Amino acid sequence: MGLMLPGTVIATDKPNIIMIMCDDLGYGDTGFNGNKIIKTPALDSMAEAGVVMTHFYAGGPVCSPTRATCLTGRHYYRMGIFSANVGHLPEEEVTIPEMLKEQGYTTGHFGKWHLGTLSPTLSSKGVRRKIKENFSPPGVHGYDRSFVVESAVATWDPGEGKRAKDNPFYEDGKLTTKNLKGGAGRVVMDRVIPFIEKAVDSNKPFLAVIWFNAPHEDILAGPDYLKMYEGYGKSAHFYGCITEMDEQVGRLQAKLKELGVYENTVQFFASDNGPEGSPPRKGCRRAGSAGPFSGRKRDLYEGGVRVPALVMWPGVIKSGNVVNIPISTLDYLPTIGNLTGAPLPNVPLDGVDMMPIIKGELQRRDKAIPFRYGRMAALVQGNYKLIINASDSAEQDVLYDLSSDVAETNNIRSAHPEMAHEMRKSLLTFLKNAKKSHAGADYGISNYTPVDQFRSLKRNSNTAIKPRNNVKK
Repeated sequence: MGLMLPGTVIATDKPNIIMIMCDDLGYGDTGFNGNKIIKTPALDSMAEAGVVMTHFYAGGPVCSPTRATCLTGRHYYRMGIFSANVGHLPEEEVTIPEMLKEQGYTTGHFGKWHLGTLSPTLSSKGVRRKIKENFSPPGVHGYDRSFVVESAVATWDPGEGKRAKDNPFYEDGKLTTKNLKGGAGRVVMDRVIPFIEKAVDSNKPFLAVIWFNAPHEDILAGPDYLKMYEGYGKSAHFYGCITEMDEQVGRLQAKLKELGVYENTVQFFASDNGPEGSPPRKGCRRAGSAGPFSGRKRDLYEGGVRVPALVMWPGVIKSGNVVNIPISTLDYLPTIGNLTGAPLPNVPLDGVDMMPIIKGELQRRDKAIPFRYGRMAALVQGNYKLIINASDSAEQDVLYDLSSDVAETNNIRSAHPEMAHEMRKSLLTFLKNAKKSHAGADYGISNYTPVDQFRSLKRNSNTAIKPRNNVKK
């Protein structure tokens, strides 16, 4: 377990917390963000009842890094989760479930895990995953209950197909093959609902982390969902699996109301990164939309990291609002800590409490948001975004004003050299500190883990950073 926090509090008047995340859902793939094809009535209703965050960032441009930020409030480079299926969530990291257990919460994780292997001898990625070394199941990170799969599975009949090879579901640490037919969203929600019912019956506040597989590959929809989207070719599978997931979100809302805990439950929703693949052709299975942004999954351009997001807390957060200020999955831990009264971990945090922004008490974000992927790094500071590559020279850097250039096509670095210089300096300082964290400095130990994956930004390169293809809704 992570560094434990002092004191245990039992308090049934604390808000319940639900953290919902989709897998590879693009900014333009929900009705509340303007999609006119995909039916997402449950998410749209949540958006109406809560706050839509139009400038919300996944922690990284791929899944595992973002998921690490969600649970820790810390950048993924601090813990060696450099990309998907790389590294694992260290036991020394303090997570949201560990933090809330100290406050008397019961905690559960449902769906995708992707923060380490679930067995010391088996992995969907084979021996290259360093199976035993990266064994890090939910049970060692503060979860009382879990129903999880290591990596992606098919969005229909998730226990079958090539994605299921060496990639079974584990329920509370034990392999299970029960009730894995049909929609992957329904399979997950069938475990969430009893967990919540038991928590309410026990008069305990709960944390439910629900990480759906949709619409990650393998993208499959059942017959009834395909009928909803006849005429759209293979894209019907993409649209259908999202609608199936949305129905389960609606089922969750109905259950919360039935149990009388709807108004005392804070719910967060987001995606883990932008949509998969190249800009979609009509009728193709990879039909995700990055909205008006450049780039897609694996890009540090907005299309890779800006995702659909909302937060809802009936009676506390004013409904129907839209927030355009940058917010990140890095902000989940400090936000949840502050609204539950839980002491924050005594380590460097990279997020901030989003509630003052959500409630309109703050009109700007003071803390910049860093990104790193491979040889590229980026920093969002207010409405400005700097992207740097592996060149020694800052001449290769690009600077964008996101308030007027969401597609990131107009490099204004030459017009704002001092700003670009200071942002580069801040970004490099952050990466230097992240390297120290990865070496164990935050845990009070040295040589915690090798740092060879911290590829130097100082490599010879004459390749300028260029905007990726823009993808419209």
